[in-house]
Amino acid sequence: MELTATELLTDRGLLGLLAIAYGVLEIFAIVAAVHAVFNARSSQGSTAWAIALVAAPMIALPCYLVFGRNRFSGYVDARRDADSDHGWIAQKARTVCDAFRSDLPDYGGRLSFLERLAHLPFTYGNHLQLHIDGESAFGAIFAAITEAQSYVLLQFFIVRDDELGRRLQDLLIEKSRAGVRVYFLFDQLGSRKLPGRVIRAYRAAGVEIEAFRSSKFFANPMQVNFRNHRKIVVVDGDLAFVGGLNVGVEYLGRSERYGAWRDTHVSVEGPSADALQLIFAEDWHWATGETIDGLEWETRTAQDGNADVLVLPSGPADDYESCNLMFVHAIHSAQHRFWIASPYFVPNAEIISALQVAGLRGVDVRILLPANPDHLMVYLASFYFMKITGAKGIRFYRYTKGFMHQKAFLIDDFGVGIGTANLDNRSFRLNFEATLLSVNYELAAKVKAMFENDFANSRQVEHDEIRERNPLFKLGAAGARLLSPIL
Repeated sequence: MELTATELLTDRGLLGLLAIAYGVLEIFAIVAAVHAVFNARSSQGSTAWAIALVAAPMIALPCYLVFGRNRFSGYVDARRDADSDHGWIAQKARTVCDAFRSDLPDYGGRLSFLERLAHLPFTYGNHLQLHIDGESAFGAIFAAITEAQSYVLLQFFIVRDDELGRRLQDLLIEKSRAGVRVYFLFDQLGSRKLPGRVIRAYRAAGVEIEAFRSSKFFANPMQVNFRNHRKIVVVDGDLAFVGGLNVGVEYLGRSERYGAWRDTHVSVEGPSADALQLIFAEDWHWATGETIDGLEWETRTAQDGNADVLVLPSGPADDYESCNLMFVHAIHSAQHRFWIASPYFVPNAEIISALQVAGLRGVDVRILLPANPDHLMVYLASFYFMKITGAKGIRFYRYTKGFMHQKAFLIDDFGVGIGTANLDNRSFRLNFEATLLSVNYELAAKVKAMFENDFANSRQVEHDEIRERNPLFKLGAAGARLLSPIL
């Protein structure tokens, strides 16, 4: 059938519009490619994004807008506004911490480096309590909330509406109705399954509960790849908790899929509790635009407080890649031992080099990973990174007694790090995290015993264990490695 002149003109017009639209899209893609060349995190990333954007703009441009960002817009501005309008909060927290500054040897600048990275000092007079499972951690958290007199600050990545979530809800509502101020912050995406009725019940009881929205609706809509991964509880400004546990029954070892759940939390009583309180206050200001009045900053040393502690916040709004630098520095600082546990092992080139150098220096490097994955792609990618990381002195272990989710490391016989950060790109560059660092022989001895028990419940594996897998598995690992910047 021949086309009429009108139909021919209509089709040509449509094709012309499509050509113009594609040309505009290509122009935007080229602009994005130039942006990637100047701003991507690595030369490989710059090359990959630039080629993809020019060759396939319809697919690559939306992906770049979401996953290509390495800077969290808005948070820095909010922090700056807070500093200008309510700067006394951050100043008060730092003044308190400065008043309890530790008189530690600097070990050749190792500790002062961390203090500059955190914008906070190591403080003395802290009492630390290690919690190596959910029952212990939440038992202590619930007990602390029960004794709260003035306020409770809570922040979790995941909050579920299950048995544990409802126990927490009942307790917080009870405290709120008794006159204790309760501020509850959860990550919008991490807790996306939390029903609206739960939030409404909290608010009806007077609990201030808000979501940490990285996109802020129409402002910065492409920031959905960022997360607030922190898990922090502060009670009356005196006692604080941080670690790997979220609010859900699986963290108590009641998951039908994973069974036992291995995780680590730590509580701190003393001056460094103020540092965790400051982190919460800044996150709350981002989420709500409000400053919390009436927080207690007149901290004293804790009874039996013998630990020197620094709390290091990190995230995509920092001037430096603080989390990545912390891990690199910790590995290089080890002289005899560096043991680390992480549920995810997707290191970058800097971490790989640091681990290899430590192994070749004769440091006892042990990396504890889960045997049973909760994220398949990350699990697959770990095989590739184990293979290229492997060097003399580096030993890998797969935890077999349930799922291993803890984030902890041990340096020699005195340095400990416990917090929320994983050994992966997301924690290095995309997530807001918090890590408690301690220089304390007593805590280090407990963490050493904890690790030894974990290794006893693990199987040691070769760094190139992927060679024993079938070709399809190897292909999956290779593909997952290519996605490592966004996993």
